[in-house]
Amino acid sequence: MTKYLEIGQIVNTFGIKGMVKVQPFTDDIEQFENLKTIYIKNKSEQKEYEIEEVKYHKNMILLKLKGINNIEEANLLRQSYLLKDREKEEPLKEGTYYIVDLLGLEVYDDNGNLLGTLEDIFNTGSNDIYVVKNELGKQILLPAISEVIKGIDIKNKKIIVHLIKGLI
Repeated sequence: MTKYLEIGQIVNTFGIKGMVKVQPFTDDIEQFENLKTIYIKNKSEQKEYEIEEVKYHKNMILLKLKGINNIEEANLLRQSYLLKDREKEEPLKEGTYYIVDLLGLEVYDDNGNLLGTLEDIFNTGSNDIYVVKNELGKQILLPAISEVIKGIDIKNKKIIVHLIKGLI
């Protein structure tokens, strides 16, 4: 498992006092209010910053970070990713998983046939879609609903699915 969880990306600056605009990668954007520090990772380094202020603007998060006091300094952080320490996280509810823990798991149908590896997950609004790719590169799109996803075993790196009519 990864030590850090990616929870957003800095997509722009906001104002002239060094605030950054963050595209959240989480369903619970209010978790930013509980964070005292955040790690910011770009291509060359990862650095911890203290959070001074959190605001919301049009489904985005606005952060004021200690030591970032003008638009020029904030602009240097654009396209960087926000990370938080996994060990400081509250345990997830039963049946809830981090996407980073699901990617790469092998996907089997309920007859034990290997369908491929979970390559990506995207949200359609109503539910997530699991993108499974087999060894030939063929993709299978599976809705993350209880009728299809029958079991997830992180420890054994395995997902069991039931293929309802019309999925393949």
